[in-house]
Amino acid sequence: MAELAQFKDWPWQHWANLRPNSIALVTESQSMTWESVSQQITDLRTYFLMQGVEQGQCIVLHGKNSVELLLSQLALIACGARVLPLNPRLPERLLAELLPHLNVSSVIDFTDESNLLANYRNLDYQLYYHFIRDEEVAPVIFQEVIQQPATLILTSGSTGLPKAAVHSVAAHLNSAAGVVNLMNYQQGDCWLLSLPLFHVSGQGIVWRWLLKGGSLAVKNLPLAQALHEVTHASLVPTQLWRLLNDKSVTNIALKAVLLGGASIPSTLTDLAQQHGIACWSGYGMTEMASTVCAKRADGKKGVGLPLKGKQVRLVDDEIQIQSNSQALGYWFDGQLHPLNCLDNWFKTNDKGAFIDGEYQVVGRLDNLFISGGECVQPEDIESVINSHPDVSQSFIIPIDDVQFGQRPVAVIEANESVDLNQLADWLKDKLAPYQYPMAFYYLDPELKAGGIKVSRQQVKKWLLARIKE
Repeated sequence: MAELAQFKDWPWQHWANLRPNSIALVTESQSMTWESVSQQITDLRTYFLMQGVEQGQCIVLHGKNSVELLLSQLALIACGARVLPLNPRLPERLLAELLPHLNVSSVIDFTDESNLLANYRNLDYQLYYHFIRDEEVAPVIFQEVIQQPATLILTSGSTGLPKAAVHSVAAHLNSAAGVVNLMNYQQGDCWLLSLPLFHVSGQGIVWRWLLKGGSLAVKNLPLAQALHEVTHASLVPTQLWRLLNDKSVTNIALKAVLLGGASIPSTLTDLAQQHGIACWSGYGMTEMASTVCAKRADGKKGVGLPLKGKQVRLVDDEIQIQSNSQALGYWFDGQLHPLNCLDNWFKTNDKGAFIDGEYQVVGRLDNLFISGGECVQPEDIESVINSHPDVSQSFIIPIDDVQFGQRPVAVIEANESVDLNQLADWLKDKLAPYQYPMAFYYLDPELKAGGIKVSRQQVKKWLLARIKE
C-alpha cells in the first residue's frame, strides 16, 4: 500500500528525521519528541543485542502497558526478534503448558510476580545508559525484515490451548492504514493507548501511531484523567459507558472513539454524540491484526463494509476474509502452522449476513463469546471447574450484560455436599478475572432426564427462565 511506501527505515526513525521536535509520546509526567523516542529505541536495541538477543528469537514481554514495555517491544522488533506480549493475569497453569511450545528465548518481566517466568533467561531494560556508550552494532535493515515475523499475539481457539498468531510489521501497518483513513487520525492528533499490548486491539493503536506520526498517550491513570488532551481512543463499550456516566468528568477532548468487543447500543452512541464524540463500530480479530470492517455507529446491528485492503465473503453463513494484514500463521513447536483458510480466505467461524448494504456478525458458530472485550471460551472455564473432585460436570452460559456485552454464569452438577459459595472461592485463583462466573447455579436434575447428554441450549434456556423468576 502507498502508506507503507513512505518508509525506507523504521517508522520511528522516519518520523525522527522528518519531524524530530514533534511530540510523539505523552505520559503522566512528560512529553517525548520523535527524536527522543527514536534515540531511546536505538539505545535499547543496542543494549538487547549486547545481552545476546538475536534475529528470530522469541522474547516474552510480561506486564501491563507502560512506556518501558512499548519501547522495549519496538527495540526488540528492530533486533529482528519475535515479541510475545503476555497478559499478566493469565494463570501460571496455562503458561506452564503453553510457553514450552513457543520457543521462548528470553523474558522481560515488568511485574516480577511470575515464578514460572523466573525459569527463563531474563533481559534487563533499565540500565542501558550505563553500558551502551559508543557501542556500534550492525543495523537490521527495515526493508529486509518488514515481511518477517515480528509479533506473537495469543488468541482463543475453539478448543485447546490459545494460539499464537504471528504478524509481520507490514501486516500491522496495513491494518493501521484502513483505520486511520476512516477515522481521520492526523499528525496533530493524540491516540490513547487504552487497550493492552497483549491484545490485538492494543497493538492496532501503536501501529496507527507509527504509521501517521501523530502522538500516543501512555498513562497509568484512571480513564477520565488519561483522556486529557486525547483526541482518539479505542475503547470497549464498558469503558465508554463508565466515562460518560461519571459526573465528575468535564472538558472531554475526544473527537472519535473506535468501539469493539461487544454489542454497541444506540443509547451509548447517542450519549457520546451529546458530548461531541463520534463513535465508530468495528469488527476484527487477532488473525487480521485488528479491524477488518468499520463504520460510524448508527444503532444498527451491522459492522459496515471492509476497510481498504480487506475483502469479506459469506460461505454457508460463515464470514470469510482476505486481507493484506493477515497473520503469517500460528507459531507452535518451532514452526509456523497455517491459518484455517479455504482458497486463501480465512474461515472466521463467525456467523454473518449481508443486510441493508452492510455486513452483520450474527454470532459465533461455536461457543466463544466476548465479555468486556475479552474472548471467553466456555470449555476452558468448565475444564477448571470439572477438576474439582466433587463436580461431575459444568456448563458456562453467556448472559447478556449492558456494560460487558456478556458475562459467564456457571451451572454445576455436583455432590449435594458441595457448597457453591465454597466452590466459588476455590475457583478465584484458578481463572482470569474475565473468566470468573458472575453467578453459580446447581444443574436442574430434570435436564438429565432420560440419561442422554445434557443439551447446552437446554441449560441456557433453563437458566434464562431462572434468572427472570
